[in-house]
Amino acid sequence: MREKIYFPHFYNIIMNMRKKKIKEVEAHCDIPCGIYEPVIAKIAAKTILRMILQLQSFPLPKDWSNKDEVLIYLNEITRRINVKEEHAEICKKELRILWSDFFKKEHLEKYPELHNLFWEAMKLASKAKQTIDQNVAEELCKKVDEIAKIFYEVKNDPERFQAYLHLTEKLF
Repeated sequence: MREKIYFPHFYNIIMNMRKKKIKEVEAHCDIPCGIYEPVIAKIAAKTILRMILQLQSFPLPKDWSNKDEVLIYLNEITRRINVKEEHAEICKKELRILWSDFFKKEHLEKYPELHNLFWEAMKLASKAKQTIDQNVAEELCKKVDEIAKIFYEVKNDPERFQAYLHLTEKLF
């Protein structure tokens, strides 16, 4: 005796798919979505830089014996460190997506520096989590820009790279 099917529409779709020959499909991602953009990685990198700049300029409490003043200071510093950490992970995630899902073998053949660029950017994002170093964050932004330039070249859309630069350089 067959089990009762609760989703007949879904069941019909599956049964129809079994009857048809499925063609082999190639795609950049698992879905495939076709939506890739380095802007998110750059915004994350710029956020890291912004948090570092704020941390470096944040004034120390005037009275370390004043509990309220110290707690406010610690709260403000902790919040910025948390944002810096979160955005380092966002940057790494977005770079991993571009690296593993968008770029294909033929792109790596044309741009052999891609592997190293991604590796360096990922290491810089990790280093940004470990430090409050403005130079690390600035270098991360530069690496993301280098990756973005290649991304837009592959997409054959240099105007979008200029728009990307225009947008991301004016974040703060």
